[in-house]
Amino acid sequence: MTRDLFARHRAVLPDWLALYYEDPLEITHGEGRHVWDAAGNKYLDFFGGILTTMTAHALPEVTKAVAEQAGRIVHSSTLYLNRPMVELAERVAQLSGIPDARVFFTTSGTEANDTALLLATAYRRSNAILAMRNSYHGRSFSAVGITGNRGWSPTSLSPLQTLYVHGGVRTRGPYAHLDDRDFTDACVADLKDLLGHTRAPAALIAEPVQGVGGFTSPPDGLYAAFREVLHERGILWISDEVQTGWGRTGDHFWGWQAHGRNGPPDIVTFAKGIGNGMSIGGVVARAEIMNCLDANSISTFGGTQVTMAAGLANLNHLLEHDLQGNARRVGGLLIERLRAVAAQVPHVREVRGRGLMIGVELARPGTDEADPEAASTVLEEARAGGLLVGKGGGHSTSVLRVAPPMSLTVAEAEEGAAILERALRSI
Repeated sequence: MTRDLFARHRAVLPDWLALYYEDPLEITHGEGRHVWDAAGNKYLDFFGGILTTMTAHALPEVTKAVAEQAGRIVHSSTLYLNRPMVELAERVAQLSGIPDARVFFTTSGTEANDTALLLATAYRRSNAILAMRNSYHGRSFSAVGITGNRGWSPTSLSPLQTLYVHGGVRTRGPYAHLDDRDFTDACVADLKDLLGHTRAPAALIAEPVQGVGGFTSPPDGLYAAFREVLHERGILWISDEVQTGWGRTGDHFWGWQAHGRNGPPDIVTFAKGIGNGMSIGGVVARAEIMNCLDANSISTFGGTQVTMAAGLANLNHLLEHDLQGNARRVGGLLIERLRAVAAQVPHVREVRGRGLMIGVELARPGTDEADPEAASTVLEEARAGGLLVGKGGGHSTSVLRVAPPMSLTVAEAEEGAAILERALRSI
């Protein structure tokens, strides 16, 4: 049955629409932190639909909210008043930390980042954008143009002039040998030098933890140091929180808060986990930035009633059950467990991350050379053992991405770590 579906997939869908596994997997249903395939096999899910199933599969509060709202009205567009959209916008604005915040809902993180770029370039009257090396911001024409990861940027054509900055990857590149303070100073000096050779850009867009890039991040405070340089020149800071938002990193509700000594960003983008599988993205910005557009605009499907109802129920559940605290506690145990395993597996170059956002980078033993074949082997072996994880990384896809739903229990963390240990030892 699955092989027939695979053949049909290949016959009608693009070749570049990637699938995991030599024998692709059809997931038919899920509950809690587990999913089942078409053959009835059960898996512990440590990837959550690319960090999208944030709280749990089939969370009763969310499925109930969706069903009740669908029974009333599913959609009317932003041309009409929409109570669930207003209610979720109020919550997001308050949680954002941005003063006088305005919220615009989209259907994806790609569209959210596209909107943020539109706002920044219109507000600053500049089409130059600063972006981080190894970054990923989506698959639209503008987002591809600022993505600093060759594997996810299929064209060099762009409506934007993109200038790439050092700092997103701590343990690779020309500054990797420096300690955290000197690393930050070197990256700030590089930023200043870059700005001395170009007209003032509109904004810097940066992921606090690079998602597709393999869960890499700079030392805490680097973007705060960047902010001082940017603020002097009126350049905006866009924090791409599509993967890091809503408490996944454990220590903070937003990833930018690890760099927040000078206040919040000018613009925050979000998506993925807030809908727990429903299609929600969005932008939060100060009113003067959000309102700078001098033309009409709507979003046909952004903020539709059924997705907003899901987002409200999901956010309430996350806050009421302190899933941020759970991500910190259980994620801390999981990362230490994986580091203990890594110390005994020569192929593991580094285990990094925070909260329930953990990367296991594989390299050829004794070198820094990425080993995507080893990562593929582990991915397959983990599946055979009943565990689903993701892949990523800027230096080929050699990083295992571990990002379970934030309700993960200690027992499930131990179970998943044991399966991953066996898979790593199989290389």
